[in-house]
Amino acid sequence: MTSASFSLDPAFTVAPVSRRTFGTFVEHMGRGVYTGIYEPGHPSADADGFRQDVLDLTRELGVTVVRYPGGNFVSGYRWEDGVGPRADRPVRRDLAWHSLETNEVGVDEFMRWARKAGVEVMYALNLGTRGVQEALDVHEYLNHPDRTRLAEQRRSNGAAEPYGIKLFCLGNELDGPWQTGHKTAHEYGRLAAETARALRSADPDLELVVCGSSGSGMPTFGAWESEVLQLTYDAVDFISAHAYYEPVNGDLGSFLASAVDMDHFVNSVVATADSVAARLKSAKRLMISFDEWNVWYLSEFQAKRETGWEVAPRVIEDTYNVADAVVVGNLLISLLRHSDRVTAACQAQLVNVIAPIRSEPDGPAWRQTIFHPFALTSRLARGDVLRLEIHAPTYETARFGAVPLLDAVATHDPQTGDLTVFAVNRHLTDGLDLTVSVAGFGHPMSVAEAWTLTDEDLYAVNTADQPDRVVPRPASGVAVDGSVLSATLPPVSWSAIRLVRAG
Repeated sequence: MTSASFSLDPAFTVAPVSRRTFGTFVEHMGRGVYTGIYEPGHPSADADGFRQDVLDLTRELGVTVVRYPGGNFVSGYRWEDGVGPRADRPVRRDLAWHSLETNEVGVDEFMRWARKAGVEVMYALNLGTRGVQEALDVHEYLNHPDRTRLAEQRRSNGAAEPYGIKLFCLGNELDGPWQTGHKTAHEYGRLAAETARALRSADPDLELVVCGSSGSGMPTFGAWESEVLQLTYDAVDFISAHAYYEPVNGDLGSFLASAVDMDHFVNSVVATADSVAARLKSAKRLMISFDEWNVWYLSEFQAKRETGWEVAPRVIEDTYNVADAVVVGNLLISLLRHSDRVTAACQAQLVNVIAPIRSEPDGPAWRQTIFHPFALTSRLARGDVLRLEIHAPTYETARFGAVPLLDAVATHDPQTGDLTVFAVNRHLTDGLDLTVSVAGFGHPMSVAEAWTLTDEDLYAVNTADQPDRVVPRPASGVAVDGSVLSATLPPVSWSAIRLVRAG
């Protein structure tokens, strides 16, 4: 049995936990919308056609913000197609996913769903095939109170009050050659800056996200951020980051260390943004919106991708296993660790499409394995993220070299006194003895709850027939003795341990 340790002290903090870290993503892609969140004929559907079983799971997941309507889809989207009487809405080609969009669900319907789910909306604007005027138009429709043509159109469509969306994405992945309307950094930076300044003329309090690279492996990574921010820095609040991970050639050891890459990604973007700020002599501190992240078996999707103009085809309906859930839990650790700069994030996506929730038409909805670390982290991460230095042995990976067997983060809520440790053991075969000093809190503590997600079969999955095959279980071997928390972390496991003031 190997061992690892770290110390916690409430005086050493990184930043408050941002509730926007627990965002998700609904794109008009595959069955994300149709038979995902929306299925009028489903037994659980409400009067608006929304599946109550999916809504219930969304609330349980602990989602705080939802990015909508894309994604690659947004770069060819005409928002006007999705408003007004459904009988008058056109069916359009979606070039991004080679499918047909019926526009049965548009911004008004989605805003009704978001309010039922109790989530904030991060609205993505089309800067692929459209520009400044169209961005102003959709903002007017969404947010202007009355008397203008588009505000009155919204009111006539049933929404008397403005939606009050504050968070807008200035396009999506426009560095990518696959993107409809792909642009150079200079072309995009100019358009994004013009759009941002126009939107701020309408509402100076908006929060705007400019497109960063669609992945750290892009050949233009770094250079794209530098040039785009040189043009937009003073007009925006966030730069986006996107990352997906999968095991390559069966290399489970490297896959379990995916958070090392996420850490490097964040640190690189922060360094680039701060360099631009220095050149511009700006005191402003730009934040990161990590608004697409997840495990995605991308190579399988690319190998099997089919063409055909269907409505809501089955696209990227990955089935997630135990190892995937451990990686997702570790990616959440990375996001929390960087809470001083990553203040918004969206797991992509919510339902059916690379998602923690799966559903079947006329059938059940269930939690995939990756649902659980997200839901528990959203529920338990409160207050401040604590700064910690891990002492742990390392193992060799093909992709990242020597990597610590343990990764962890902790949060402390000064109001309740709750202290929560989130930890991953990356060892493929051995347990890990963890000791955590909590002497800095100055009072006795006890274990309120402790959960571990692991399984002897790392490839076990949840299905419609076995929806609870993989679930977090009460952790054994967790105790506080004096000022030391001790826990035994099973191999390939993710754990969450909440301590409270004893007595």
